[in-house]
Amino acid sequence: MRRFTAHKEKWGEFVDVKVNAPELLAEEVRRKKKGRVWISGVCDPYQPLEKKYKLTRRSLKIFQENSWPVIIQTKSPLVLRDLDLLKKFEDIEVGFTITTADEEIKKFFEPRTPSIEERMKALERMHQEGIKTYVMIAPLLPGAEVLVSELEGKIDYAIIDKMNYHYADWVYRRYKIEKFKEDRFFIQKGKEIAELFKMKKIPCQLVFQEPKRYL
Repeated sequence: MRRFTAHKEKWGEFVDVKVNAPELLAEEVRRKKKGRVWISGVCDPYQPLEKKYKLTRRSLKIFQENSWPVIIQTKSPLVLRDLDLLKKFEDIEVGFTITTADEEIKKFFEPRTPSIEERMKALERMHQEGIKTYVMIAPLLPGAEVLVSELEGKIDYAIIDKMNYHYADWVYRRYKIEKFKEDRFFIQKGKEIAELFKMKKIPCQLVFQEPKRYL
């Protein structure tokens, strides 16, 4: 993260490879009280350089050997490479961030990421292999409602969040959503999608709250 480093490049144009992460982790798991680990809330654990360095795989092996529960969140089908290891876990979940079913909008927000179709196929494969799977719809964008039917049979549950929606001005202008109505958009769209998941009997959690001015 730029605010913690001396990088001058734009976000997304640099990567610091933490080559000693598995060694540090091996020491930590021996000293810490066991708890569920989320991989990862900031950087994708399966970005392209993972093919070369295998830091995520090595770290997962440490967690698996010590019986630590893990939740993975990614946008990359590269996670399928580690399916053999994931199936050895006593407690493991794998989720994909998918914000919309509209590939044009996806390309604007995530220009270098795998396609929606690739993520869907990876989710389905994981689910078929008996891994608990989920989708993270965050930030919630136009076109997300179409995802519900496409995700049926691929996930065990869904999470919806609005996140930092001030980055979504381009989308709001295109869909003629007025600035002061942004909160209302998320509230209405979130409830709509949650209800669609309910109809499919897929558990869904909305992790943002309706502002008091709308109550």
